[in-house]
Amino acid sequence: MKKSSKGLLLTGLLAMGAWPALAALQEGAPAPDFTAQASMQGKPFTYSLKDALKKGPVVVYFYPSAYTNGCNVQARTFAVNQEKFAAAGASIIGVSLDSIERLNDFSADPEFCAGKFPTASDTDGKIARSYDLQVREGGEGRKDTRGKDINHGFAERTTFVVTPDGKIAATVGGLNPVENVNKSLEVVQKLKGS
Repeated sequence: MKKSSKGLLLTGLLAMGAWPALAALQEGAPAPDFTAQASMQGKPFTYSLKDALKKGPVVVYFYPSAYTNGCNVQARTFAVNQEKFAAAGASIIGVSLDSIERLNDFSADPEFCAGKFPTASDTDGKIARSYDLQVREGGEGRKDTRGKDINHGFAERTTFVVTPDGKIAATVGGLNPVENVNKSLEVVQKLKGS
């Protein structure tokens, strides 16, 4: 009974996008550099945070899993607002423990990422942990919104706005998916104005 209660709690947290904020890296801390296999418009490539920062601020958003309720909403909200982020000089990268195959589908899906920004695969959770995020183990029997098995762990939903000098300008956590995107946009717009 306890195990199924925990499963229901995790499923509820994933759906709502409500993870307790933990000890994520905070404003002013150096952002850990990473290179990862990523997908843009369904096509895999190698993403480098260092290279992306040469063009301006980067919004690095960690999310639990592609094709889950809260993550679908967050991806769609980032996609709809991508031009506003670009107008503020910022790019976006989503990071999850999903396989690159799942991310190829998710990044191209017109209902979610819609080919507007890349998503990076952090299958072992190493990138998430480098940002001091909690990574939870996956379990059997979890299905995504398409009815497919979710066979990976989950990083907590937290977004970092990273400045071109590699510092964290803001850590955005503990908000629902839409508020997370809106707050991240507010931060990059303020950066452009300063």
